[in-house]
Amino acid sequence: MDSGMRPVGSCCSSPAGLSREYKLVMLGAGGVGKSAMTMQFISHRFPEDHDPTIEDAYKIRIRIDDEPANLDILDTAGQAEFTAMRDQYMRAGEGFIICYSITDRRSFHEVREFKQLIYRVRRTDDTPVVLVGNKSDLKQLRQVTKEEGLALAREFSCPFFETSAAYRYYIDDVFHALVREIRRKEKEAVLAMEKKSKPKNSVWKRLKSPFRKKKDSVT
Repeated sequence: MDSGMRPVGSCCSSPAGLSREYKLVMLGAGGVGKSAMTMQFISHRFPEDHDPTIEDAYKIRIRIDDEPANLDILDTAGQAEFTAMRDQYMRAGEGFIICYSITDRRSFHEVREFKQLIYRVRRTDDTPVVLVGNKSDLKQLRQVTKEEGLALAREFSCPFFETSAAYRYYIDDVFHALVREIRRKEKEAVLAMEKKSKPKNSVWKRLKSPFRKKKDSVT
């Protein structure tokens, strides 16, 4: 599937010479494949060995829907505990990918903990989120149905994907969707501000209309 995303060079910067930077955070229990997803997205390779306790940052320049974007992706460790470091990147992050493994029901249950952690730090339910059920290639080991994932995504009001980091199924689409969510919510916020700042019909304007009608009737 063509996700509309590809790496770009310096020729693809915006007219002002700068591309919009998006700070994305990977969340989920240990062992669900967050690092594998990130590395497949960045370098198109599946890591054979990775220390699950390490938190790594990755950067990539791409185009999404023909708009340039600099993605700054933080791949986090799998603990859902509240820490000062986690508080810092929760506040800095603009969008979150919450992952679970379809072969591990425990990781699915922990999704709610990560969603609550986002709310605890940001105090809003409007933070851009994408829900991901990884390891879709291991169908024989499935413990979480696709319907369960869809139901949780509806509860969160967010996009949902089942992915395979091993085979790179829908990996690009996940990051693509999160950037779209960020852009959509930003546009909604701008429109809301414009609507709020737009002056309403004044009392004077409403009072003028009867005079116009009266004048028209005389002529």
